[in-house]
Amino acid sequence: MERGKKRRPATSGFRPARRVPVVIGGEYDVEIESLGSRGDGIARIEGFVIFVKNTKVGDKLKVRVDSISRRFAIATPVAQSGE
Repeated sequence: MERGKKRRPATSGFRPARRVPVVIGGEYDVEIESLGSRGDGIARIEGFVIFVKNTKVGDKLKVRVDSISRRFAIATPVAQSGE
């Protein structure tokens, strides 16, 4: 490296912010795809992870979103889906 030239700092792989496809209080029809490490059901809406307590793989239900973070949302079951 030549003298006087500054080196760019290393970055941690900047990712642009993703649009979150759910809103707090919103109700959505989902299917539980898998279980998380704590036993919560995992569903996805447009690729966005939704954790749902007291569910099992294959459940189809309507959920209400209780909280949202940058990477996932937490929801509670409202009713079994009408499918």
